[in-house]
Order: sequence, then structure tokens, then C-alpha cells
Amino acid sequence: MVIRDIQVGQIALPLAHPFKTALRTVEHLDDIVVRAVGSDGQVGYGEAPPTAVITGDTKGSVRCAVKEFIAPALIGMDLDDLDAVMSRLQNSMVHNTTAKAAVDMALLDLWGKSRNAPLWQLLGGAKRSFETDLTISVNPVDEMVRDSLEAVERGFHTLKIKVGKEGRRDVERLMAIRRAVGPEVAIRVDANQGWQPREAVRIISELENAGLDADLVEQPVPAWDFEGMKYVTAHVNTPILADESVFSPRDAVRVIQERAADLINIKLMKAGGIWPALRLCAIAETFGVECMIGCMLESKIAVSAAAHLCAAKGVITRADLDGPSLCAEDPFTGGPVFDGPTITLTDDPGIGVGSIPCSDWQ
Repeated sequence: MVIRDIQVGQIALPLAHPFKTALRTVEHLDDIVVRAVGSDGQVGYGEAPPTAVITGDTKGSVRCAVKEFIAPALIGMDLDDLDAVMSRLQNSMVHNTTAKAAVDMALLDLWGKSRNAPLWQLLGGAKRSFETDLTISVNPVDEMVRDSLEAVERGFHTLKIKVGKEGRRDVERLMAIRRAVGPEVAIRVDANQGWQPREAVRIISELENAGLDADLVEQPVPAWDFEGMKYVTAHVNTPILADESVFSPRDAVRVIQERAADLINIKLMKAGGIWPALRLCAIAETFGVECMIGCMLESKIAVSAAAHLCAAKGVITRADLDGPSLCAEDPFTGGPVFDGPTITLTDDPGIGVGSIPCSDWQ
């Protein structure tokens, strides 16, 4: 199948509640969408959430990258030579990982449809269903407790708690939530780069002594502070998850070899899509390191693509794919089934999501 066109559009969805982290506050999802058109008329879809504080990508930069650099490099290529197509995509320009991810998933969606098979099976087929956590935004303690109890009532067994803004108050937040939800609910702590190394060790040690029993602590220090990550990992018992510190395979190898973290968080928007994320999975498998699959503020389009990767690879043992659960509405059809914490892959070809609420493709 020849790639006939690659187009961009835009979608906007309200969030059920404002999304608050140590880095930003967001009240609605406003993302670029990509449509890849094949020579037989079939289409594949991708999504690019502009997350400037993490990837450096904006709506304008994503549009420019796709239309001015990526599309001209790929249109006319034969999608049956998938290695060549994906290599040219990644080499079309440096950085711009969010734009590359959106095109990558659109092309793989189209590729799966051309083979009339779901992507998760084509890439490995390790598991058909799995559970995701649900993110609790950083807020006053009573509000976070309320949101946590609401999540448990919705059936979620794992909560990811956003902290990293107020140091000692973070301990109070987390312990109040633990007391409220009880010992059976797993708690993941996400500091979003909000602590300094010694502060992180002090806080995590205090949480360990208080009996939080956290599943992991995600990115406790700034992404650039590699030595700080090593220091934290070496001085606490709780597993440390590297998120913003790992974009590329080179980052992953360094983090693993130098023991700067215990786990790796794979996000398509950091990696540049599913195809390069497969390299991260292969590296993790080689070193015997487990991965989590995460997402930015994404709709069902991009989260479904990440779900296919998670279902394909056994090395991905944890999921933070709660984007659709954070949205106030779901205008999409097809694709994986999101039922509370459980995500179940279907036999829909490709990624499977259809009925994209966008009419101004360019």
C-alpha cells in the first residue's frame, strides 16, 4: 500500500476535573490529530498532545513538523516496506517526538488495517487485557482524599498520586490518602521532577517508615539531574521509575547500566511513536528491567495506540493509560474497550479507533 497523503486536524475535549501536576494545570484536552491515507482509500489515525513543558512540542510546532517535513518525506512510500518508512519518519528531522509519534501511530493503524489484523497481535500479542491506574491531581488534602475514594468506588485498584509541589505537605497528602483507601489499594507516587535529591530521599524514607508501601515513585528529581536520580535510587527501598529522564534508547541504556532507576516509563510522545518504543522494550528485556506504559493528556486515539503496545509486550508490566477516564466525554467508536480500570483489546484491525470528531483535515 502506497502512502497517498498525511493530513492534520484538531480535536478538543473537556476534562472531568482540572488536571494538576507540579509542572502545569490543564482544564481541557486540545490536541492535533493526524490522518494517513492509503492508495486503496483506507485511513489510519494518530494523535499529538502538545506538551511543551515535557517534550517542547506545541500545536504550531506539531503542525509544521508534520506538514513541512514529515509528510513530504513519506508520501509516495510503500507501507509494505515498514522498516524503510519508519526509518525515514524518524530521520525526517531531529526532536519533534510528539509529531513523529502521531504519524507513527497513524501509519501503523493503516498498516494493521491493510493486513486486517489488530496491531497488538501483529506486534507480539502478549496479553489481551490489563489494568490501568487512575491519576489523582495535586490539590488540597481533603480534595485529593475525596478524588481517591471516588476512584476506588469506580473500581480502580491502583492510584497514581501527583505530588512534588510542597515537600513536607506531600507526605501528609499521601498518608491521608492511604488511611482513606486502606491497604489493598496500590499507590504510585509521581513527583513530576518536583523534588531535589536529598529532599526526595528524606520524603521517600519518611513515607517508607510511615507505612505508605508505595508501588513506585516516579521521576522524583529534574530530568536533567542524572546523578540526583542515581543518588535517590541508591538511598531508598521504594522502586524508582524514570519518566522524563528517558526519551531515547540511549537514555534507557544509560539509566539501566548506571542504576539510576529501577523501572522505565515508556510514553509514545517521548519515544517518537510505537516503532521506536519497541526498541525501548527490547533494551528493557535484554537487561531484565520492567516497564510501565504511560501517556500525556491524550484522548482515546493515542491511548489506544499505547494500549496496543502494552498488550503486545510482556516486559510492560504496569499501565498508566487513564487519559480517556479523565475526559468528560468519549466521542469515539471502536478500538480497545475501556471499562473502569480494565482495558481490553479487540480484534478490530489496526488500532481500531474510528469516528474521529474532526472535519477540517488539511
